[in-house]
Amino acid sequence: MKRVALLGSTGSIGTQTLDVVRQHPDKFCVDMISANSSADLLIEQARTFHVPHVVICHPDKYLQVKEALPGVDVQLGIEAACQLVQAPEVDVVVAAMVGFSGLRPTLSAIRAGKTIALANKETLVAAGSLVMGEAARCKAPIYPVDSEHSAIFQCLLGADGNPLRQIHLTASGGPFRTWDKEKIAGATKAQALKHPNWDMGAKITIDSATMMNKGFEVIEAKWLFGVEADRIHVVVHPESVIHSMVEFEDGAVMAQLGCPDMRLPIALALAYPTRLPLEGKRLDFSTLGALTFFEPDREKFPCLQLAFDAIGRGGNIPCAMNAANEAAVAAYLKDRIRFYDIPEVIASVMEDTAFVAQPSLEDIFATHEQAFGQAQRRISAL
Repeated sequence: MKRVALLGSTGSIGTQTLDVVRQHPDKFCVDMISANSSADLLIEQARTFHVPHVVICHPDKYLQVKEALPGVDVQLGIEAACQLVQAPEVDVVVAAMVGFSGLRPTLSAIRAGKTIALANKETLVAAGSLVMGEAARCKAPIYPVDSEHSAIFQCLLGADGNPLRQIHLTASGGPFRTWDKEKIAGATKAQALKHPNWDMGAKITIDSATMMNKGFEVIEAKWLFGVEADRIHVVVHPESVIHSMVEFEDGAVMAQLGCPDMRLPIALALAYPTRLPLEGKRLDFSTLGALTFFEPDREKFPCLQLAFDAIGRGGNIPCAMNAANEAAVAAYLKDRIRFYDIPEVIASVMEDTAFVAQPSLEDIFATHEQAFGQAQRRISAL
């Protein structure tokens, strides 16, 4: 029986993680859940899964959660989450919080030597060198939950130690894959939130529409698998059946296939090395039809190029890029800016950020705060 701490239980990854737990009550129990402000769902989850420790980060929701869960340890704020993930009862921590806020509790879990099921992209985007260094020092294994990185991980398991030549990171292309640039320029929030293949939260869905999400995944892959960005090839694959591929020196390519269902990589990260049976749709190769692939259009989706630029510059620039993206996406979701204002804001913040070649954790937090503020000022000017 593995005891799970779930950071971000009310989001898309969090709810699907709990579905995996529901299907395997003999394998997992939930020791802690946390949420930002979704108090009603958090309360329901705590009752359904008999969770002893609950964290709500929004102070206005604390009393509601506390009063609804008598006998449960209900705590307030991110620091409480940082402490609870280090508890000796916890075996695996699912890092499913959205955004930069996931960095601190994930690092706390790593420093306690916990197994990390990593779904929070921003942790490695903003502080990849520091996070992977701490994971190595503390002997904390990190298993990827992103479908693409789980696919790469699974392919490498079959490589028998042979080094890879190149990673082929697949992308759905998002809702605007077939649109021309002029049409994309006028895209509404509602249109951007209609992802063709995946059911995700609002922020990550907008990141998919801009292809910043794929840029984040390039940076993640660099740190997870020790591969420079020039050996990571992004390829658009609209069917989302091949989740990523690994190419070897002899030209052989290994791919991991499956229906677009995040419960598969979640379950593998939780139970590794065991593959658990799961409810859900299975691939039917007799009716699958064609699988298509093509290069992404970086002119239509400049955020992808910005991510390559950021990792090329290194240091604290990816952190600044991430902070600017968080501010810009939040503004877009509030209808304050247009779609192509998002990359404009990010590019201006990256240009204005004071470069730190080897940032400390303090530098990372300072960069995030400064870049987020710069982005907000740029948004106000727009």
